[in-house]
Amino acid sequence: MLLPRKPADWRAKLPGSEQLILWFLVLVIGLISIAPLLRLLWAALAPAGSLDLTRLLRLIASRRVSEAAFNTLWIALAATLIAVLLGLLAAWLVALTDMPGKQSWVFAFILPLMIPPQVTALAWIQAISPSSPLFDLLRVSGLAPAAGEQPLYSAGGIVLLLGLHGAPLVFLSVRAGLRRVPAELVEAARITGASPAYLLFSVILPLARPAIFAGAALAFVASVGNFGIQAMLGIPGHVPTLITLVYQRLNSLGPDALPDMAVLSLLIAVMTLTGLMVSQKLGGSRDVRVVGTPRHHQQPLGRGRIAVSIAAWLWMAITLLLPLSALLGTSLTRGFGQPLSWATLTLDNYATALWGFPAIRNAFFTSLWLTLLTAILLTLTALFMAFWISWQRTRLVRLLQLSSEIAWSLPGIVTGIAAILFFLKPLPLLNISLYGTVWIILAAYLSNFLALVLRPTLAGFAQIDRALDEAAQLAGAHFLRRMWDILLPLAAPSAMAGAILVFLTALNEIQVSVLLVTADTETLGPLIIALDEGGSATLAAATGCLMIAVVLLFMGLATLLSSRLPAGVLPWRT
Repeated sequence: MLLPRKPADWRAKLPGSEQLILWFLVLVIGLISIAPLLRLLWAALAPAGSLDLTRLLRLIASRRVSEAAFNTLWIALAATLIAVLLGLLAAWLVALTDMPGKQSWVFAFILPLMIPPQVTALAWIQAISPSSPLFDLLRVSGLAPAAGEQPLYSAGGIVLLLGLHGAPLVFLSVRAGLRRVPAELVEAARITGASPAYLLFSVILPLARPAIFAGAALAFVASVGNFGIQAMLGIPGHVPTLITLVYQRLNSLGPDALPDMAVLSLLIAVMTLTGLMVSQKLGGSRDVRVVGTPRHHQQPLGRGRIAVSIAAWLWMAITLLLPLSALLGTSLTRGFGQPLSWATLTLDNYATALWGFPAIRNAFFTSLWLTLLTAILLTLTALFMAFWISWQRTRLVRLLQLSSEIAWSLPGIVTGIAAILFFLKPLPLLNISLYGTVWIILAAYLSNFLALVLRPTLAGFAQIDRALDEAAQLAGAHFLRRMWDILLPLAAPSAMAGAILVFLTALNEIQVSVLLVTADTETLGPLIIALDEGGSATLAAATGCLMIAVVLLFMGLATLLSSRLPAGVLPWRT
């Protein structure tokens, strides 16, 4: 007996149906990610409307560009080497040893990754300024010039700070890889009489090789695209790199320089994507899959436990407390270079930063509401995208995911140039140009940070049984109802973790917005460089300290909420 066919649910035809939302996401991601990158590619290869490889090769072969490209490459490689060595050592201490106080030490080790790189550079500049006691020590040891020049204004200074800034990225990747090493293999090697050193270098590290190369790739990409450190040290030190060359050319020539800057941005993109592919090839050249339970394994430090702990905390004092204390000391003095004493102590810089300098206050509120809006919009986008990526991986959906990953992998300044090229002319039909407005910064944020919230959201969807959605669909619930009542509550903790990471990253970023800000749309990140270049070092130091305080505040709030978040989503939690 045939049952009468149930009429189609009229609500499925309303706006908000599954297909309509999917195509809306395609339109939005196409406008903010795919179209600007294609426009960048076209501007680099065919600025006059036709392919012009001669101009492209002539520009790349010019002395200034080739010098900047060479500096960018070797500085990034050297910084990556430092980051890998430090990150490996830190991951070994935290994941494989019984060092005491791991939780606090990890928080301190991760903190520089959350602090804006331009603030880190400013802190180190003031810690090793010619008027500081540390400079005298370096001069006596022969590591600083006798003429009183800043030793960090050099390629070596850039490499050092980029390496320190990239080490937490390697640490996070390697720590995750070490935790997946099955304890059964380690125990089997122990039974055969293997020493701890042999276990580490012949068993554990080879199994963690994919994670090591993944961390190296992250450090390399971060070093190539780190505008804050390269600008603060490279511009006054006359060490040209591609990213500072783009910044200086665009600031001096304006939009007329965009075709040439598109070529340089394309060169930066090729460099970073090549680094990612080489790292993936080297990390996956051998099959290192293992069978076993990834139980926690530790190598006891024995009698050296206290000595190792003291050395680890001494390293934190040198690389974190020393520059931050110098930054704080400068912010509390009346003039740059003055020693901190009761006679020079003042809070005027903080009063000026909070109330007496409207540009700082406006930049803070602009950054705050832009970051909040970015986190909200990207969280909603990631929740819907995770549905299709997890359960309906069509070619269109895979293209959306790939575009978000590419936008995240590229340095922020490439995203900024692409946004300028795409949004410089008035939008069709609307006849409105986003260039010079705060909305172009928002569009660049949405493009650059989508993958950052999408990854933890996908991890949340991976833990949801699809049968729940299918049962609700059979019961007649339309798409938005299923998302609101069933899927969103289950995936919300993971999405919230991604939103926290986006907020902490976007609030103090500089790479994306440095070319997009104007006097009326200033954000916190570029403001530090503007203050320092303008000779207001003490005010820049006070603003940097306030930015660090904001970062610590939100990291603390996220830590308090960690019990409600999925395990492992906060990078500073062990």
